[in-house]
Amino acid sequence: MENQSLLANQKLLEATDILKEAYETFLQEFLVETSQILQHNPKYFKHYWPTLLDITRKLDKNFVYRIIQLGSLYLVPLHLLELSTVLVIVDLASKIYNEDTSSLTLKGMIEKPFYGTRLKGSLITFVYVIFLSTCTLLGLIWLVTTYFVVLRNPSYDILSGLVCGTAFVLLLRKYLEWHALWNMSLVISILEGLYGVEALALSAYFSKGNERRGFVLMLVFFVWGQSLRLPCLYFGCFQTELWIVPQMSLFCFGNVLKWVACVVYFHECKNRTLEKKSNEDVGIKVEAVDA
Repeated sequence: MENQSLLANQKLLEATDILKEAYETFLQEFLVETSQILQHNPKYFKHYWPTLLDITRKLDKNFVYRIIQLGSLYLVPLHLLELSTVLVIVDLASKIYNEDTSSLTLKGMIEKPFYGTRLKGSLITFVYVIFLSTCTLLGLIWLVTTYFVVLRNPSYDILSGLVCGTAFVLLLRKYLEWHALWNMSLVISILEGLYGVEALALSAYFSKGNERRGFVLMLVFFVWGQSLRLPCLYFGCFQTELWIVPQMSLFCFGNVLKWVACVVYFHECKNRTLEKKSNEDVGIKVEAVDA
């Protein structure tokens, strides 16, 4: 039984790695194709509508199909498999943090009983997180697209670049802060049994006063991901397995570290909040006695 569970978990992790590798390959090919479409023709630099028409002409059905394919792969199978791995990582990381070594046997790690209610709650919270994260990412993509398609003109290049760049940096900062909050809400769903709006509200409560820590935490892993993706994208390494396989291995390693860090961040924020509340209660009692 234990060997069967171990084999099932191993197959799940292998399927997740294969799917992430396929997604990353599709993504980098799509980014290269998009950059070629958005590239301006020099003779159109001083005109507005010809640039839009030139870009529109470059769009074809294959490009639209590629967007649908990439979006479908991103929204459904990739994240469902990621949730299954997050459940295991968060549970084990929490036990290690709390020094609960009694249940860290091989059988206990493999056959962790995730009850239907908690699993359903984690899935609901995960849907909230994906929805909020996707909406924010679309906002970032819209800013970049607006700059390259509409505002990139020699006469307005500096001004439009400053406006879009400032808006992009501010939105990216908020996205990273919110991402720490959203990840904590998923950790809360897995460990505490709350889900949906309740998990998000509790995460916001624990995150109060710790936004900077959450931002720095997510910034580290954001830089990690982009530092792996951009060089490979620039040099075209995604076209060979020699580079894409090590890249995906480092991506998966970073993903594990990210969720372990999110568990530690949750416990630290929770302990700080409870300690602060306890000190406030003691202060109120002391004031009542003095009165």
